Amino acid sequence: MTVREKFQVDLNKLREMLLELGKLTEVALEAAMASLLDKDIEKALVVIENDNKIDKLEEEINDFAILLIAKQSPVATDLRRIMAALKIAADLERMADHAVNIAKATIRIGSEAFIKPLEDIPKMHRLALEMLRDSLKAYNEQDLILAKKISELDDKVDEMYGEIIKELLSMMPKHPEQIAQITQLAFVTRYIERTADHATNISENIFYLVKGQHYDLNA
Repeated sequence: MTVREKFQVDLNKLREMLLELGKLTEVALEAAMASLLDKDIEKALVVIENDNKIDKLEEEINDFAILLIAKQSPVATDLRRIMAALKIAADLERMADHAVNIAKATIRIGSEAFIKPLEDIPKMHRLALEMLRDSLKAYNEQDLILAKKISELDDKVDEMYGEIIKELLSMMPKHPEQIAQITQLAFVTRYIERTADHATNISENIFYLVKGQHYDLNA
């Protein structure tokens, strides 16, 4: 195997590590929302405990990427692949942190009955998850059309975020005894909105990877 062939193998390994990180993040986000809807404290604790695996894998990706740069002196195109992977890994790790935050909100709410049926928050969460899945597919296939779709979904998530927060804030004066829960649900909504933002960041890095230019898809 030539040096160049070995480098391509390593770049593919970096891509696979990143896709694995994405899958673990997706699982964490799904489990976090399930724990909230089911008031399942044990499931929430598992999300929190498993975050260590995600953090460790992100560190491994960072170390491997830096090693590739140091040993191979990659040309522009290959360097973009490495830099994009580093940036995407950071966004995925932050998404996983938001899953942990949702799990912690689940624990704080506990077994208390929800102040309202949780329909809009899970719907918003499903959109954010769709954005994550699409971003990983777009990265793997370098699909710019799919990457652009992600930014369009982000607009829908932002709109839902505004509506949900407005409704939750309107409930506070009417239900002062449940302000703590309302606050936690508002936090959850914010974590989902930030998750969608990170998916948009990933789509922007896909454009950088393919085009070699930075694009603001939310402009």
